[in-house]
Amino acid sequence: MANGDGYIDSSSIDARRVPDAIGESEAFLDFQARLAAVAPVERPVLIVGERGTGKELAAARLHFLSRRWGQPLVSLNCAALSPNLIESELFGHEQGAFTGATGRRAGRFELANHGSLFLDELGLMPMSAQEKVLRVTEYGVFERVGGNRELQVDVRIIGATNSDLSAMADEGKFKADLLDRLSFEVLHLPPLRRRRGDVALLAHHFAARMASELKMSSTPELHSSVLRKLEEYQWPGNVRELKNIVERAVYQSDGQTIRDIDFHPLRSPWDEGNDYVILGENEGSAQASAFDLGEVLKSSGIEAARLELERRALEDALQKADTQAEAAKLLGLNYNQFRALFRKHRS
Repeated sequence: MANGDGYIDSSSIDARRVPDAIGESEAFLDFQARLAAVAPVERPVLIVGERGTGKELAAARLHFLSRRWGQPLVSLNCAALSPNLIESELFGHEQGAFTGATGRRAGRFELANHGSLFLDELGLMPMSAQEKVLRVTEYGVFERVGGNRELQVDVRIIGATNSDLSAMADEGKFKADLLDRLSFEVLHLPPLRRRRGDVALLAHHFAARMASELKMSSTPELHSSVLRKLEEYQWPGNVRELKNIVERAVYQSDGQTIRDIDFHPLRSPWDEGNDYVILGENEGSAQASAFDLGEVLKSSGIEAARLELERRALEDALQKADTQAEAAKLLGLNYNQFRALFRKHRS
């Protein structure tokens, strides 16, 4: 869909292949209704949301629901470029405009003519570029860097940010006039923690898609305890974080039921105090009382008995092994499966 320059030739894309936005919560459906309502209106739109909420996906849906759907959708991440390169990327440059400008180059506004231009991380755009974007927004004209001829374009701007642009404007860090022009409609993407009921729906979707990618015969089931943890988690990384966590769990699973989930993959297993802190008051004790399976089954049921068997086996393996890798071998598990079991019984 997009090349390295962020250009998306939407004329060659079937709009039905744009990824579906998935959700059924009231907050999510309200956002989608507002997006659909403003899509055919030929005015700028500002999408505001935390990281990982799907601002780029929302911008694509806005474009393909608009009258411009058959024209280019071009994107630029303002955080990905140094301030002295953004103007050249937006407006293009003439040959000799600066060192290295060996020829004329079209900018994103030219590439997006008659279509839409998605400006991500809008709050990081330097003030000099903001002034020129304001002129394009108001009059539809600009000049290439190093040029002296006005070019006219017809572009719908879709901006996105996770910054408080109003506060930035008050502090003189963002042009108030540009903010007024870009905020004809402001769509606030709901964070995942406010989308009640959507976490399980999305988790099952990501699990099924990952299982298909890995060519698994079936999608691993998410255990009820895992679904409960997913629902209770606050999701600072929102949908992107959920996708990564679920896909990793499917990849590490044995193709059956996923009974544990790793919310902190960057935490080292070798951190001091992490490796053998597991089993509470019975930890490391070879004198622990004998496990009566029948009594546990009678008093607490099969699930409690299974968990207790896991805990005892884990404790025994750790006592016999010098490392967690050796303990995993004793239990017939790979290292990822062992770490999942370890984390479950440590908590």
